[in-house]
Amino acid sequence: MTDTATTLEENPVTTHNLADNRRRVAAHLVGRERELELTLAAVAAGRDIVLEGPPGTSKTTMLKAITEEWGIPLLFVEGNADLTPTKLVGHHNPARVLREDYSADNFVAGPLTEAMRTGGFLYIEEFNRAPEDTLNTLLTAMADRSLTIPRVGTIKAAPTFRVIASMNPYDNVGTSRLSTSVHDRLNRLSIGYQDAEAERGIVALRAATGALGEQLIADAVAVTRATRRHPDIRQGSSVRGAIDLVLVARELAELRGVESPDDKGYRELAYDAMVVALSGRIHLDDAVESTPEHVLREIWEDHFILEPAQAAPG
Repeated sequence: MTDTATTLEENPVTTHNLADNRRRVAAHLVGRERELELTLAAVAAGRDIVLEGPPGTSKTTMLKAITEEWGIPLLFVEGNADLTPTKLVGHHNPARVLREDYSADNFVAGPLTEAMRTGGFLYIEEFNRAPEDTLNTLLTAMADRSLTIPRVGTIKAAPTFRVIASMNPYDNVGTSRLSTSVHDRLNRLSIGYQDAEAERGIVALRAATGALGEQLIADAVAVTRATRRHPDIRQGSSVRGAIDLVLVARELAELRGVESPDDKGYRELAYDAMVVALSGRIHLDDAVESTPEHVLREIWEDHFILEPAQAAPG
């Protein structure tokens, strides 16, 4: 069985102005203008790309916005040792095979096959954790834009099919080094954390602060960003930690009757929210003999005690 690829005339990239695409996609993002422009240019040019950066840097949000704009699917795959070529490509339904023998009709498409058929983006997170034979299967699909499956036939990729990979440069545990042939098939874009103003905008968009107002957002973003600079922390928290910190702090404020950042209990409330929201998101250096709670207390003291004291007159 051979799939018929979507004609070029139906390709959203050729039927819409790319600048208009960018403008509409950007409405779904806070900042990220340069990263959006470069990613959009790469995928519009028909290229596959790896987005290299820590979690929580809007990679998924950006890809969702692009695929929604183009009207195509975004299929997620988690890269790990269990991602076999069969899981990626698909398999024949065992029960139907017993009754009918192997046929194209009882083939259950995997995410790679589905993305090729529908012209979607196959988004593989933690790309460098996938086994080598699985990556080799992807190489064939990327190089030929087609895939031959025994007893099924040749699947030809629709024009908008792309492989989008992501890797976290700060986490090498359980990862493998990608071969030269894999790197040669992929464009690459490094995506770092956004600046403080953009992260405050993201938190304000995702988490209502209640009575504690903008001060809570500013404090949450400041201490979350501090986790990325602390010498004992190998990898700090993304902006998701700041979002959760605000949400937890808001509920604690209601429980404890804290109505303003000027109230006596606000600072300790902020620390308790930090423990809940950030302690599981920070990864200490292996040589450090400490605990996440202790390190977060240091960050809390620096922000809520040392910095206000330095700023005080006299």
